[in-house]
Order: sequence, then structure tokens, then C-alpha cells
Amino acid sequence: MQILDWIVLSFYFLMLLGIGLWAYFRVKNSADFYTAGGKLPWWLSGISHHVSGYSGAVFVAYAGIAYTHGFSLYVWWAFTVALATLMAAFFIAPRWSRLRIFSGVQSPTEYLLKRYDLKTQQLIAWTGAIIKVFDTGGKLAAIAVLLNVFSGTSISFGIILVGMISLIYITIGGLWADVWNDFGQFMVQLLAGITMFVVIILKLDDGLDGIFTVWDRLPEGHSNLFNEPYTFGFVCVILIINFFSYSGGTWNLATRFISSKSGKMAKKAAILSSMLYFVWPLVLFYPMFSAPLFFENLSDPTLSYGMLVKEFLPSGLVGLVLASLFANTLSMTASDSNTVSAVISRDILPVLFPKIRTFTDKKLLRLARVTTFCFTLCTIITALNSSYFGGVFGLIVSWFAALLGPISIPMILGLLPAFAKSDGRAALISIVGGLLAFMGLKLFPTHSLALEIGGPTLVSFFLFVLWGWLNNRPVPAEVKDLHLKLDSKSKA
Repeated sequence: MQILDWIVLSFYFLMLLGIGLWAYFRVKNSADFYTAGGKLPWWLSGISHHVSGYSGAVFVAYAGIAYTHGFSLYVWWAFTVALATLMAAFFIAPRWSRLRIFSGVQSPTEYLLKRYDLKTQQLIAWTGAIIKVFDTGGKLAAIAVLLNVFSGTSISFGIILVGMISLIYITIGGLWADVWNDFGQFMVQLLAGITMFVVIILKLDDGLDGIFTVWDRLPEGHSNLFNEPYTFGFVCVILIINFFSYSGGTWNLATRFISSKSGKMAKKAAILSSMLYFVWPLVLFYPMFSAPLFFENLSDPTLSYGMLVKEFLPSGLVGLVLASLFANTLSMTASDSNTVSAVISRDILPVLFPKIRTFTDKKLLRLARVTTFCFTLCTIITALNSSYFGGVFGLIVSWFAALLGPISIPMILGLLPAFAKSDGRAALISIVGGLLAFMGLKLFPTHSLALEIGGPTLVSFFLFVLWGWLNNRPVPAEVKDLHLKLDSKSKA
């Protein structure tokens, strides 16, 4: 990186801090801090939902898959996310917003107390919060590795730099700072992505025709919709998982819908996010698809995108692309910090310390900021010590990540009246069953990637539905009332 690149990156960081400072004066209470007071415009919510699904992994791990397996990456990732989000727009997203309107929730797990019981709510809240400490710490470590590749700075310096920037602006600005960072990040990503797209088109010397003719020059099979092990069955499994994740099973994505002005606005936000997922990755991934033409037989395909950037972009634009990579990861880590803080301060701490329920708005806002600060600090410490975990660290991440699917089943299906008879015991059984399925697949490995990835989620889904079907107990009146308020016939 040259001086101009560092200047570009510094301007991006200053923009983040400026956004945080601006948002600070808009936040008056915990509802503003966690849900933007329910005043999030649909277009801003949609863009934030969209970019919150990216991280530096897209330009590392996914770039490697694009290099080795071609267009099938778009089919199993971007297309399934787009389709899943579109389905969520009609069935799930409006219900999250109505939860805030009718029940005053500020966290995705808050409604679980009424829908199931305290035990189920606490299991999901505690487990999810612990998952995110390792998950978010891993993301901070990953972006520090990217900074190390581009600039040669130490990984520890990168973690502290990124972590502290994130800690400051999200602690003072809350969700408003988060979503406006997402918007700024999207603008940076558009500029960087289109720049890379145009540069690669020019290097191919085929003009706009190169968009289509490039596939004839790439290795065999790179134009296929399905490319082993990313088969049709794998795509179907990923679609199911993505539906539960992008409709709100991933907590920070649920917050985008909760914070929308109404169910109708949440629906429009999800549709916008879906359309962006259908179209934008085609531009973003194009340089990654074309990489084999410029770098043959790479021993580490995950370096392909970084090599393209360093090979073809002039000084200044390298900093722009790196800012885009930072923005993607910071978007996810800040979103996680804000949402997990909501779960901790709204659903966990009041159970441990009942006095919190009597706090004034001023004290609740202070608690929100302290909780966000502490959680973000924990993720920084985790990232700094990731080397001590070695391979075990990756194992912990994968074990905890496996719980995300099973946890999302009771969260999402609990919003729908069709599953009203699946009670707290159904939720607990499905979560435990999903975990046992994951352990079984680790002890007895399978050659099917679809089964390995989707097994725990599918087992949880089956158990949750089966218990509801076998359950002869009447649906509690409060659950019926909840579903009635969330119904699509509601005007909210």
C-alpha cells in the first residue's frame, strides 16, 4: 500500500467516527439505541440488511470457490440468499416489525418469553451470545489478516485498529450509526466493485462481449450451475438454511425488520435486499470468476482476489478496495455487537438482576452502551488471542456456528400460527436434537456436503414440527393473541 491508499483508508475511518458522533445526538433512549425508535426508512433498512450479509470472507473464502468452481458460487450462495430473503419478505419480515409495534420488543429473543417460556428464551439467548463472541472475534481476526496481506502491518495491530474503530462508533451511536455505516459501506463497495469489474473487462480485451465470452476461456465446468460438491441437493439445503438465517435467525438481520416503521415497510426492505442479492453479486463476483485467466494453478485460490487488486489497480484504488473489505466486515461485527447487546441487556441481565426492570430510560441507555462496549471488547480480546487456540479455535467456531441453524428454527417458526402447537419443549428438543446431529456427523463423517452442512438444521426442523403434531395440549391464549397481532391482516 502507498501513502495515497492509507489516506483513502483513513478518510473511511474518519467517516465512520463522524457517523457515530452524528448518531450520538439522535439516541435518547434504549429504543433509539437498539431499534432506531422504530423509525428506520425501508430503503435504509433494506440496504443495511443486504450489506450485513457480507464480510471479508466473501473476498477470501468465496473468491477461492469462484476460482475453483466458477458460476456455481453465485447459484448456491447469492441466488439462494436472494430467494430466501424474498420469501422472508412475504412470510416473516412484517411480523418482526409488528412485534415491536404491539409488544415493544427491542431484541430478537425478547418475544420468546411469551411465545415459549423463560427456560427456552434463556437457552437461546445465552447460547447465541456466546456464539457471537467467538464468531465476531474470528471476523475481526480475518480482516486483520487481509490488512496484513495488503500492507504488511501486524495482525495484532490490525485487530486493535479495526476493533477500536468499531467499538467507538457503535457504542456511542447504536443502530443509527450501524445502518448509516452500512449505507456508506454500500457506496464504497459499489465504487470499488464497479471499478474492479471495469478493469477486468478492459484487461480481457473483448469489450462488453467479454461478460459472456469469458466462460469459453475458463476451465471446463466453470459455467455450470452446479459443480460438485455444490450439487442441486446442496443448493436446496442451503436455501432452507438461508431462509431461516436471513429472515431473522441471524439476529442482526432480524433487527433490520424490527426497526422498520411498519410491517409493510419491513416487507419492502426485504424485497429491496433480495433484489440486490439477485443482481449485485453478478458484478462483484465477475473478477473472481475471471481470475484463472490471469493466475493459473494457484496453490492458494483464496488469495486470487487480493492478487487481482494488487496487480491491476493503481495507488489510491487499492486503498478504496481495502476500505470496502473493511466496511464489509465492520458492518457484520458492528451489527452483531448492537444486537447481542440488546439480547444481553433486555433478556439476560434482567433475569439475573431483576432491579434492572425498574431502571429509567437514562439508566437503560447507559446500560445499553456499557453492554455494547463490554461485548465488543470481549470480541477484540478473543481475536487477539486467536493464535493461542490454534486449530481448536477453528473447531470452537464451527461447533458454535452449528448451533445457529437449530436455534433459528424455534425463533422463526415461532412467529407463524401454523406452528402454534410447537411449544417450549418442542424448541428445547429441536435445539438439542440439532446439536446431537452435528456431533454425530462429526464422529461419523459423510461424503455428502449437503448432509454435513444441513443435517443439524433439518433434524431440528423435523423435531420441532413433529412435537407440534403430536402435542395434544391446547395452544395458550397468549400465544393465540400474539399470532393474531402478527397476522398479515393487521394494518401495522
